[in-house]
Amino acid sequence: MAITTRTTGLPDGDRYAHALKAASDTWVMTRRNLLVMLRTPGALLLSLAQPVVFVLVFAYIFAGSFVVPDGAGPSAYREYMMPGFFAQTIAFVTASISSISTATDIKLGMVDRFRSLPMSRGAVLSGRSLADLVQNLFFITAMVLCALIVDWRIHHGFLRAAAAFAVLLLMGYALSWVGVLIGLSVEGPEAAAGSNFLWLFPLTFLSNAFVAPSSLPGVLRPVAEWNPLSATVQSMRDLFGNPSLTSVSEAWPAQHPVVVSVGWSVAIAALCRTLAVRRYRSIDA
Repeated sequence: MAITTRTTGLPDGDRYAHALKAASDTWVMTRRNLLVMLRTPGALLLSLAQPVVFVLVFAYIFAGSFVVPDGAGPSAYREYMMPGFFAQTIAFVTASISSISTATDIKLGMVDRFRSLPMSRGAVLSGRSLADLVQNLFFITAMVLCALIVDWRIHHGFLRAAAAFAVLLLMGYALSWVGVLIGLSVEGPEAAAGSNFLWLFPLTFLSNAFVAPSSLPGVLRPVAEWNPLSATVQSMRDLFGNPSLTSVSEAWPAQHPVVVSVGWSVAIAALCRTLAVRRYRSIDA
Protein backbone atom coordinates (compact mmCIF):
# COMPACT_ATOMS: atom_id res chain seq x y z
CA MET A 1 0.00 0.00 0.00
CA ALA A 2 1.58 3.25 -1.11
CA ILE A 3 1.45 6.30 1.14
CA THR A 4 0.85 9.21 -1.21
CA THR A 5 1.79 12.76 -0.48
CA ARG A 6 -0.89 15.47 -0.05
CA THR A 7 -2.03 16.65 -3.49
CA THR A 8 -5.02 18.85 -2.61
CA GLY A 9 -5.25 21.78 -4.98
CA LEU A 10 -2.85 20.36 -7.55
CA PRO A 11 -3.83 20.00 -11.22
CA ASP A 12 -4.80 16.49 -12.34
CA GLY A 13 -1.54 16.08 -14.24
CA ASP A 14 0.51 16.90 -11.16
CA ARG A 15 -1.55 14.51 -9.01
CA TYR A 16 -0.94 11.75 -11.52
CA ALA A 17 2.78 12.51 -11.55
CA HIS A 18 2.87 12.49 -7.73
CA ALA A 19 1.09 9.12 -7.61
CA LEU A 20 3.51 7.62 -10.14
CA LYS A 21 6.49 9.01 -8.23
CA ALA A 22 5.20 7.59 -4.92
CA ALA A 23 4.59 4.17 -6.51
CA SER A 24 8.04 4.16 -8.12
CA ASP A 25 9.75 5.14 -4.86
CA THR A 26 7.79 2.50 -2.94
CA TRP A 27 8.97 -0.16 -5.39
CA VAL A 28 12.59 1.02 -4.97
CA MET A 29 12.31 0.76 -1.18
CA THR A 30 10.59 -2.65 -1.41
CA ARG A 31 13.38 -3.96 -3.64
CA ARG A 32 16.00 -2.49 -1.32
CA ASN A 33 14.51 -4.29 1.71
CA LEU A 34 14.26 -7.57 -0.21
CA LEU A 35 17.91 -7.31 -1.29
CA VAL A 36 18.94 -6.72 2.34
CA MET A 37 17.01 -9.86 3.28
CA LEU A 38 18.59 -11.96 0.50
CA ARG A 39 22.09 -10.79 1.46
CA THR A 40 21.60 -12.12 5.01
CA PRO A 41 20.40 -15.68 4.30
CA GLY A 42 21.64 -16.86 7.70
CA ALA A 43 19.14 -14.67 9.55
CA LEU A 44 16.36 -15.82 7.21
CA LEU A 45 17.10 -19.50 7.76
CA LEU A 46 17.42 -19.08 11.53
CA SER A 47 14.02 -17.37 11.61
CA LEU A 48 12.61 -20.40 9.81
CA ALA A 49 14.42 -23.02 11.89
CA GLN A 50 12.51 -22.41 15.13
CA PRO A 51 8.96 -22.95 13.77
CA VAL A 52 10.12 -26.03 11.85
CA VAL A 53 11.56 -27.54 15.05
CA PHE A 54 8.31 -26.76 16.91
CA VAL A 55 6.27 -28.49 14.18
CA LEU A 56 8.42 -31.62 14.32
CA VAL A 57 8.31 -31.73 18.15
CA PHE A 58 4.54 -31.33 18.34
CA ALA A 59 3.92 -33.72 15.44
CA TYR A 60 6.03 -36.61 16.64
CA ILE A 61 6.35 -36.15 20.43
CA PHE A 62 3.28 -34.34 21.79
CA ALA A 63 0.61 -35.33 19.23
CA GLY A 64 -0.29 -38.52 21.08
CA SER A 65 -1.06 -36.56 24.26
CA PHE A 66 -3.81 -34.35 22.76
CA VAL A 67 -7.38 -35.17 21.85
CA VAL A 68 -9.03 -33.11 19.11
CA PRO A 69 -12.85 -32.74 19.16
CA ASP A 70 -14.32 -34.86 16.34
CA GLY A 71 -10.80 -35.98 15.53
CA ALA A 72 -9.11 -39.34 15.33
CA GLY A 73 -5.84 -39.50 17.28
CA PRO A 74 -2.40 -38.04 16.52
CA SER A 75 -3.01 -37.57 12.79
CA ALA A 76 -6.05 -35.37 13.53
CA TYR A 77 -4.04 -33.27 15.97
CA ARG A 78 -1.33 -32.73 13.34
CA GLU A 79 -3.93 -31.29 10.98
CA TYR A 80 -5.46 -29.31 13.84
CA MET A 81 -2.16 -27.74 14.92
CA MET A 82 -0.75 -26.68 11.53
CA PRO A 83 -2.99 -23.59 10.98
CA GLY A 84 -1.87 -22.49 14.45
CA PHE A 85 1.77 -22.84 13.48
CA PHE A 86 1.18 -21.00 10.19
CA ALA A 87 -0.34 -18.03 12.04
CA GLN A 88 2.22 -18.09 14.87
CA THR A 89 5.16 -18.15 12.44
CA ILE A 90 3.86 -15.26 10.35
CA ALA A 91 3.05 -13.20 13.48
CA PHE A 92 6.49 -13.65 15.07
CA VAL A 93 8.56 -13.32 11.91
CA THR A 94 6.69 -10.35 10.44
CA ALA A 95 6.45 -8.26 13.58
CA SER A 96 10.01 -9.01 14.66
CA ILE A 97 11.69 -8.30 11.33
CA SER A 98 9.57 -5.17 10.68
CA SER A 99 10.26 -3.58 14.04
CA ILE A 100 13.95 -4.50 14.22
CA SER A 101 14.68 -3.48 10.61
CA THR A 102 12.90 -0.14 11.03
CA ALA A 103 14.70 0.59 14.30
CA THR A 104 18.03 -0.41 12.73
CA ASP A 105 17.52 1.93 9.76
CA ILE A 106 16.86 4.80 12.17
CA LYS A 107 19.85 3.97 14.37
CA LEU A 108 22.27 3.70 11.41
CA GLY A 109 21.05 6.95 9.90
CA MET A 110 19.53 5.32 6.82
CA VAL A 111 16.22 7.11 7.36
CA ASP A 112 18.03 10.47 7.47
CA ARG A 113 19.78 9.50 4.23
CA PHE A 114 16.46 8.63 2.58
CA ARG A 115 15.05 12.01 3.66
CA SER A 116 17.91 13.79 1.92
CA LEU A 117 16.96 12.16 -1.39
CA PRO A 118 14.26 13.48 -3.74
CA MET A 119 11.83 10.66 -2.97
CA SER A 120 8.37 10.21 -1.52
CA ARG A 121 8.81 9.95 2.25
CA GLY A 122 5.90 7.56 2.62
CA ALA A 123 7.79 5.11 0.41
CA VAL A 124 10.10 4.23 3.31
CA LEU A 125 7.24 2.77 5.39
CA SER A 126 5.26 1.30 2.51
CA GLY A 127 8.37 -0.38 1.11
CA ARG A 128 8.92 -2.06 4.47
CA SER A 129 5.39 -3.46 4.67
CA LEU A 130 5.39 -4.68 1.05
CA ALA A 131 8.78 -6.38 1.51
CA ASP A 132 7.30 -8.15 4.56
CA LEU A 133 4.44 -9.37 2.38
CA VAL A 134 6.86 -10.94 -0.11
CA GLN A 135 8.89 -12.37 2.74
CA ASN A 136 5.75 -13.99 4.19
CA LEU A 137 5.15 -15.81 0.90
CA PHE A 138 8.56 -17.45 1.35
CA PHE A 139 7.82 -18.47 4.94
CA ILE A 140 4.37 -19.82 4.08
CA THR A 141 5.83 -21.91 1.24
CA ALA A 142 8.49 -23.35 3.54
CA MET A 143 5.97 -24.08 6.30
CA VAL A 144 3.58 -25.79 3.87
CA LEU A 145 6.37 -28.12 2.72
CA CYS A 146 7.16 -28.91 6.36
CA ALA A 147 3.45 -29.48 7.09
CA LEU A 148 3.07 -31.91 4.19
CA ILE A 149 5.95 -33.96 5.61
CA VAL A 150 4.05 -34.42 8.90
CA ASP A 151 0.86 -35.51 7.04
CA TRP A 152 -1.04 -32.21 7.06
CA ARG A 153 -3.52 -32.15 4.18
CA ILE A 154 -5.95 -29.75 2.43
CA HIS A 155 -9.45 -31.25 2.07
CA HIS A 156 -11.58 -28.47 0.53
CA GLY A 157 -9.83 -27.77 -2.77
CA PHE A 158 -7.54 -25.16 -4.25
CA LEU A 159 -9.83 -22.10 -4.14
CA ARG A 160 -10.71 -22.42 -0.45
CA ALA A 161 -7.04 -23.10 0.35
CA ALA A 162 -6.05 -19.96 -1.56
CA ALA A 163 -8.63 -18.03 0.48
CA ALA A 164 -7.11 -19.41 3.68
CA PHE A 165 -3.62 -18.26 2.70
CA ALA A 166 -5.04 -14.87 1.65
CA VAL A 167 -6.53 -14.44 5.14
CA LEU A 168 -3.16 -15.35 6.63
CA LEU A 169 -1.26 -12.91 4.38
CA LEU A 170 -3.69 -10.11 5.26
CA MET A 171 -3.08 -10.73 8.95
CA GLY A 172 0.69 -10.69 8.31
CA TYR A 173 0.37 -7.40 6.42
CA ALA A 174 -1.51 -5.87 9.36
CA LEU A 175 1.09 -7.08 11.86
CA SER A 176 3.90 -5.67 9.71
CA TRP A 177 2.43 -2.19 10.38
CA VAL A 178 2.45 -2.99 14.10
CA GLY A 179 6.14 -3.82 13.75
CA VAL A 180 6.85 -0.63 11.79
CA LEU A 181 5.08 1.43 14.48
CA ILE A 182 7.13 -0.23 17.23
CA GLY A 183 10.37 0.27 15.28
CA LEU A 184 9.61 3.98 14.95
CA SER A 185 8.70 4.33 18.64
CA VAL A 186 11.63 2.66 20.45
CA GLU A 187 15.23 3.77 20.84
CA GLY A 188 16.97 0.95 18.98
CA PRO A 189 16.78 -2.59 17.55
CA GLU A 190 17.45 -4.16 20.95
CA ALA A 191 14.46 -2.37 22.46
CA ALA A 192 12.36 -3.35 19.45
CA ALA A 193 13.23 -7.04 19.91
CA GLY A 194 12.36 -6.88 23.60
CA SER A 195 9.10 -5.02 23.01
CA ASN A 196 7.80 -7.67 20.65
CA PHE A 197 7.64 -10.35 23.34
CA LEU A 198 5.32 -8.19 25.44
CA TRP A 199 2.47 -8.54 22.93
CA LEU A 200 3.38 -11.46 20.66
CA PHE A 201 3.28 -14.10 23.41
CA PRO A 202 -0.21 -13.13 24.67
CA LEU A 203 -1.40 -12.81 21.06
CA THR A 204 -0.23 -16.27 20.04
CA PHE A 205 -0.64 -18.37 23.18
CA LEU A 206 -3.87 -16.78 24.53
CA SER A 207 -5.68 -18.04 21.44
CA ASN A 208 -7.08 -21.21 19.90
CA ALA A 209 -3.82 -21.96 18.09
CA PHE A 210 -3.05 -25.02 20.21
CA VAL A 211 -5.81 -25.34 22.84
CA ALA A 212 -9.58 -24.81 22.94
CA PRO A 213 -10.63 -21.46 24.49
CA SER A 214 -13.31 -23.40 26.38
CA SER A 215 -10.53 -25.01 28.42
CA LEU A 216 -9.30 -21.61 29.69
CA PRO A 217 -10.45 -20.06 33.00
CA GLY A 218 -13.38 -17.59 32.99
CA VAL A 219 -11.96 -14.16 32.17
CA LEU A 220 -9.42 -15.51 29.67
CA ARG A 221 -11.99 -17.40 27.60
CA PRO A 222 -13.65 -14.40 25.86
CA VAL A 223 -10.22 -12.83 25.36
CA ALA A 224 -9.08 -15.94 23.50
CA GLU A 225 -12.32 -16.15 21.53
CA TRP A 226 -12.02 -12.53 20.30
CA ASN A 227 -8.28 -12.72 19.74
CA PRO A 228 -7.49 -11.72 16.10
CA LEU A 229 -5.14 -14.69 15.81
CA SER A 230 -7.92 -17.08 16.94
CA ALA A 231 -10.15 -15.83 14.13
CA THR A 232 -7.38 -16.27 11.56
CA VAL A 233 -6.54 -19.78 12.77
CA GLN A 234 -10.21 -20.81 12.83
CA SER A 235 -10.67 -19.39 9.31
CA MET A 236 -7.83 -21.50 7.98
CA ARG A 237 -9.12 -24.65 9.71
CA ASP A 238 -12.54 -24.16 8.15
CA LEU A 239 -11.20 -23.34 4.69
CA PHE A 240 -8.60 -26.14 4.68
CA GLY A 241 -11.11 -28.65 6.07
CA ASN A 242 -8.89 -29.44 9.05
CA PRO A 243 -10.27 -30.47 12.47
CA SER A 244 -12.06 -27.51 13.98
CA LEU A 245 -13.39 -26.19 17.27
CA THR A 246 -16.52 -24.67 15.73
CA SER A 247 -18.65 -27.64 16.78
CA VAL A 248 -17.78 -27.15 20.47
CA SER A 249 -17.84 -23.33 20.62
CA GLU A 250 -20.93 -21.13 20.29
CA ALA A 251 -18.95 -17.87 20.49
CA TRP A 252 -19.78 -15.49 17.61
CA PRO A 253 -16.12 -15.13 16.45
CA ALA A 254 -15.80 -18.93 16.24
CA GLN A 255 -18.95 -19.13 14.12
CA HIS A 256 -17.89 -16.27 11.75
CA PRO A 257 -14.09 -16.51 11.74
CA VAL A 258 -13.42 -15.15 8.23
CA VAL A 259 -15.44 -11.98 8.83
CA VAL A 260 -13.77 -11.43 12.21
CA SER A 261 -10.27 -12.13 10.89
CA VAL A 262 -10.59 -9.79 7.90
CA GLY A 263 -12.20 -7.12 10.10
CA TRP A 264 -9.43 -7.30 12.67
CA SER A 265 -6.69 -7.21 10.00
CA VAL A 266 -8.16 -4.18 8.20
CA ALA A 267 -8.70 -2.33 11.49
CA ILE A 268 -5.18 -3.08 12.79
CA ALA A 269 -3.55 -2.12 9.48
CA ALA A 270 -5.52 1.15 9.20
CA LEU A 271 -4.88 2.19 12.82
CA CYS A 272 -1.19 1.26 12.95
CA ARG A 273 -0.47 2.73 9.50
CA THR A 274 -2.04 6.03 10.56
CA LEU A 275 -0.06 6.10 13.81
CA ALA A 276 3.15 5.04 12.05
CA VAL A 277 2.87 7.81 9.44
CA ARG A 278 2.16 10.35 12.20
CA ARG A 279 5.17 9.10 14.17
CA TYR A 280 7.38 9.20 11.06
CA ARG A 281 6.40 12.83 10.44
CA SER A 282 7.14 13.75 14.05
CA ILE A 283 10.61 12.22 13.75
CA ASP A 284 11.05 14.24 10.58
CA ALA A 285 10.19 17.49 12.35
